[in-house]
Formats: sequence, C-alpha cells, structure tokens
Amino acid sequence: MLEDLSIKDFALIDAANVEFNGGFTVLSGETGAGKSLLIGALTFLLGGKAGVEQIRSGAHESVVTGSFYLGKAPSFVRELSADDENPAEPANAWEWLSLHGIEIEDDRVLLRRVIRENGKSGAWIGSTPVTRADLAEFSSFLIDIHGQHEHQSLMKVSEHRKFLDSYAGLTERVANFTSLYSELVGKRKILDELNSDDRDRAQRIDLLNFAVKEISEAKLKPNEDVELDDEETKLSSFEKLYSDVEQINGALSSGEGGAVVSTLKRLRALADSASSSDKSLQKLTDRLESAFYEISDIAEEYKSYAQSLVFDPERLAQVQERQTLIYNLKKKYASSVSAPLSEVLAYFEKAQKTLDELDNSSDKKEKLEKEIAELGKKVYLEAKAISQLRKTAAEKMAGGVVQVLSNLGMKGTRFSVNVAEKSGNDVTQKCGPYGIDDIEFLISANPGQPLQPLAKIASGGELSRVMLSLKTILCQSDESGESTVGTMIFDEIDTGIGGEVAVGVGSHLKKLAKNRQVLCITHLASIAVYADNQIKIEKSVNNGATQTHVRPITGEERVSEIARMLSGDAASSESLEHARSMLSKFGEAV
Repeated sequence: MLEDLSIKDFALIDAANVEFNGGFTVLSGETGAGKSLLIGALTFLLGGKAGVEQIRSGAHESVVTGSFYLGKAPSFVRELSADDENPAEPANAWEWLSLHGIEIEDDRVLLRRVIRENGKSGAWIGSTPVTRADLAEFSSFLIDIHGQHEHQSLMKVSEHRKFLDSYAGLTERVANFTSLYSELVGKRKILDELNSDDRDRAQRIDLLNFAVKEISEAKLKPNEDVELDDEETKLSSFEKLYSDVEQINGALSSGEGGAVVSTLKRLRALADSASSSDKSLQKLTDRLESAFYEISDIAEEYKSYAQSLVFDPERLAQVQERQTLIYNLKKKYASSVSAPLSEVLAYFEKAQKTLDELDNSSDKKEKLEKEIAELGKKVYLEAKAISQLRKTAAEKMAGGVVQVLSNLGMKGTRFSVNVAEKSGNDVTQKCGPYGIDDIEFLISANPGQPLQPLAKIASGGELSRVMLSLKTILCQSDESGESTVGTMIFDEIDTGIGGEVAVGVGSHLKKLAKNRQVLCITHLASIAVYADNQIKIEKSVNNGATQTHVRPITGEERVSEIARMLSGDAASSESLEHARSMLSKFGEAV
C-alpha cells in the first residue's frame, strides 16, 4: 500500500507531501489543475521514462519519493539466486527483494527517483541504487496503474490473450512455451538450410569461410577503432599540439619575471612577510603556498610531457592503414561504417557458428530431424494442454466480467472469450509463439443483438467499463492475495459515462477497495462521494509562476468540493445541500 508521496520540483509541482490511507481515495480538482501530474510523478517514481522536461522551470532537478507498506511477509519466501542457469522468477515483492539482497525494516520500503538538468537520473530502493528496469520490475508488485487511455488496448485483439492467460494463471507457462516454440522454429530453419541445394550451400560456405579468414587475419581487438581514432588525432595534429604545450611551458616556467611560477614564488615570499606582520593573513598565505606548489607541479608535468613528444610519421601511416582496414571490414560486415567494431566481431562469431552447422550436413540432418520430431510432439502436446486450460478459464472469466458489468450499468450485456484453434497442416502452422489458439473478446451490449468483436463495436464508455471488469476479476482470481498488487490506480475511469452508470462505478470501486488500496482520478461527484478519502489538486499563480498544490480535504471543505463537481458552483445552498445528501447516502455504502 502507498503510504506517502513526496514530490519536489516535478513539472508544475513546487513541493508536495501527501499521505495516503487504505480503502478508496479520490483525487479531484478543476480541469487543468494538474490531477494527472500526480499520477505522472508516481509513474516516474515507479520506473517510467524520465526527461529533463519533467523538471519544474527554474529548478535543477526533480525528486520523487514514496513509502510503501508491503504487509506481513508471506508464510514462505523462496530464496532465489541470480547465479542459477535458469533462475525462477520472483512471485512477489518479498522474493524480489530477497533475490537482489535488499533488506527493509518494519515491512516497509522507500523508493526514490531523481532526474537532473543534465539528463542523468538515479533510482534507489531503500538505500540500494538500482537501474530503471529493476525499479519498474519491482514496483509492478506494488501498484497497477490503469492509465487514462489504457482501455484502448482492448482494441488490439493481440492483447486479449494476455488478459486470459493472466486470469488463468498461465503467463509463466506460456512464456516457457514460447521459448520451446522458438527452439523448434530455429531448428526447422537450420534444417531448411541443410536441405537447400548443395551448390547454394557450398557457395554460402565459401562466402562464410572468406569472411572468417578475412576477419581472423585482421586480428581485431575490442574498441580498437576508437583507440586508433584517438591516436590518429594526436599524431596528425602534432604541430599544433607541440606549439600549444610549448606556449603553456613558456607561460608557466619561463625565466622572465612575468612567468606564472616565478610570479607565484615572488608573491609567496611577500605573503610570508605580510603574514608575519598580521597573523590574520596566514590563511591567505597558506592558500597562496598551496597554489604555488600545485602550479609548480603542473609546470613540471607539462615540461615532462613536452620532452616526450616525438613526431612519428611512420606510426601515423601505420595507424591510418589500420583505420582503412577496419573501415573496409565495417563496410562489409557491419550495419554501417560508423558502427562499433563489436558488430564485425559479432559477425565473425555468427559466421563461425553457421559454418559449424553447415558442415557435416548429412549427420546433422539426421540428428536434427529426430530432434525436430520429438520437439514438435512436445510443443503440440503442450499447446493442446494450454488450450484446454484456456477454454476452461474463458467460460469462468466471461461469467465474471458479465457479473461485474451488470453492477456497472450494463445489465443484459453478454460477453464471451472466444478461443479458436488455428488452422494448419503441421505443428509450426497450427501453433504460434503463444500456442494453438486465436483469442478474441466478443460482446453484445444490447439484448437481441448477436455477439460481435469487442474491438469493432464497443464505445469508449463500454471499453472503460470492460477494462474495469477485467481488472476486478484478475484481482479476484488470486485467492492467496500474495501476488496481487496492494494498490490499484484508475486515471479517469469515468470516460464516457455519467448518471446511474457513474453511481455503479463508484459503488464498485468502493467494494474493490475492501481488500486493497484504490486511488481514482475523477470529475464525477457520483463516484467521488463513495470514497473513503478525498484529495484535492489545485493550481495557483504566484509571482507570475504557475504551481500545483495537493492536499487532503475533509468535512465542509469536502462538501464544497463535491458541490463544485456537481454543478460547478461550490457556494450555492442548493449545491451544498445536494452534496451533503449524496455524501450521507453513499459515503458509507458498500
């Protein structure tokens, strides 16, 4: 559960410290007040992309910190190891922390993220610095953010499979199947190459042998191109370099009275004399002495460097010849002549591997055909098993969605998860990377109408409610609660709805918040009155600068905000009375 959020110099937010409670919390405010900035700051904290444009104008960095209560540790936490060849994936926040060796106190963890004006960013879990990817991975166990336009993902049929697999608890199993399927496809590709015309294969072997020989004879070293560029720059600009160093030496240590070292030496003596007359000058004398020694040391190093400078035209020719060789190799074996040398070395390794695979093709073909037959059977049987589990889960999932939709003002709606087997004559045709099924959501929002693809007929308001239904049943599907996130955030779930439908959404969010923390940005009073807590976001202009403020509201102030949300008038007696009536009627509803 998110306990508190501290924001400093993020976008229009100068400074904000917000404490959050459990249950259902609504974030409200006038249009343009910056409600989504709060979600933006939280998204940034959880590992979202960072950019200097997020820093408040006039500030040097943005800092967002959040404290999360993880609850009591599960009865059993696996001790995972990052050194395993095939490490298990952490199932919850506790296992993730254990895997990364991060300890916390009082079942709480502190996240911190910074973006600086130079574009550099930093992230910490507790006192441990982590990468943005690590932060995003860990925070996925803490919060699920339903973005303002996330319901549009339902328009992509490819996303429907992910929802079903998540509901059925098949996500990890399908990921393992994908690896197995990729292995089969890779082996079949190699077999196709082995079965290709012998002359074509021979020509390819010749080309690969030539490439391996050419790259091998070059005896390339990692980053050699960068080192040669640096050396070539130094050698080709020798005259300028030598002239610059000589001028520096002359200015630092020339015998003339104006040379820096000589001047500092004379000033040091004068400073010693002055400080003997006035002890308050001693600190300045000490600083001058330090400067004398530092400049003297620099002068010696420049003098030594000048003595080591030798123009070597023969070495310059060698460097340039080597650069030409590397240029030609990149032109042949890298994506471009400006690509890193590592691409040529990678091509070399891949060419050697391919040659090994193409050699002894007869023996390899027989072995490969046997492996493909065994692997194909394994893939097909696993795909069938996954398909059966999906079909079983699909019916239950559809029933759950319909039940939730009826509470959200869509009574009489029919919803179906269609699981259809792919067509084809062999395993790789019947299967895809995710199994044997084509999965699509179908809906009939009006009685008497046939089921049709959700992506083609649903309105924005219907999509929003279907997404809320899916989020709800996905939470309910985890009976243990150990892998379910403790906090759900809905950014403007009220898109395209109003009236009694909004009342149903508010009531549903209240119920959803019984077992977890729910935060919701909304414009609708009929949703806001169900909240256990309300936070107001306001915008003000001070000294010509626009700022966003975030604070919790209670009592009469909340009544006034609900009145504003109802009619735009927070002062009229009618609006205030209506607001009090709604809060009294729905505030305790469950």
